[in-house]
Amino acid sequence: MSAVERQLRVGLIGAGPWAHAVHAPGLTDHPGTLLTSVWARRPEAAKELADQHGVAVAASPEALLDEVDAVAFAVPPSVQAQYAVQAARAGKHLLLEKPLGGDVDQARRVAEAVGEAGVAALVMLTLHFAPETTDWLAELDRLGGWAGGSAKWLSGALLGGPYSGSSWRHEQGALADIGPHALDLLDSALGRITEVIGAHHGGSDLWHLLLAHETGATSTASLSLRLPMRPTVVEFTVYGEHGHRALGGKNTPAQECYTALLDDFVAMVHSGVREHACDAQRGLHLQLVLDQALRKIGQS
Repeated sequence: MSAVERQLRVGLIGAGPWAHAVHAPGLTDHPGTLLTSVWARRPEAAKELADQHGVAVAASPEALLDEVDAVAFAVPPSVQAQYAVQAARAGKHLLLEKPLGGDVDQARRVAEAVGEAGVAALVMLTLHFAPETTDWLAELDRLGGWAGGSAKWLSGALLGGPYSGSSWRHEQGALADIGPHALDLLDSALGRITEVIGAHHGGSDLWHLLLAHETGATSTASLSLRLPMRPTVVEFTVYGEHGHRALGGKNTPAQECYTALLDDFVAMVHSGVREHACDAQRGLHLQLVLDQALRKIGQS
């Protein structure tokens, strides 16, 4: 079998800035994947992206599913949940964005569909796939004994730039967009988050969360997409009996993180392995934590 025949045929649903910057070029360049078609709710956007990569425009999501082994999503959470369930039931492997859905019920339907179909699924938790994060988490696991930690992600992404026109990000804000990234790393570093002890949502879309972990550790997270930060502040810290360990900045470009995700995804598909630190069940867990935070401030 040739290298091309072993490639996974992947269809892309979505044609916004993130699809242009990360998904489409990543799928085109990776040796284990072949971008075959694009579908978007705006046909003109789908055509522009498809033409850039020399692939077809699918007439409908159903037509796209007929031609691929896997589907990558770059659409708002509620749209992803609808088509991800459909794709999983059709036996297609999934490259998912965070959060899984617009609410817990949608996320649960996605995770259940993935489990029932037995397909591979990964959630694009970008920082998790950066090599510096992998090294940081490995050291924390080796040492153990961490009592607490903090995450800080402060950005002006919704004040201007390529994602400032995103309706769902404006509606759901920092908690839904960057919250999964922050919660994922705190969860990975300190143990599974079991409770949102407290939450505050103030001006400038500024969230403060106090979290409990199954290990007995506690952590805090401060999140905003509407603060005039140049550059964006991204900091993670843990502390305990071995002192203080920090992970700072977004050092590895998103495109390289996506390549690392695709490495794992292709291996999962070909090996039959379905469990991963960033699988659909992980996505559901993070959505449940987001929901707890919303409940704390009376928004869920």
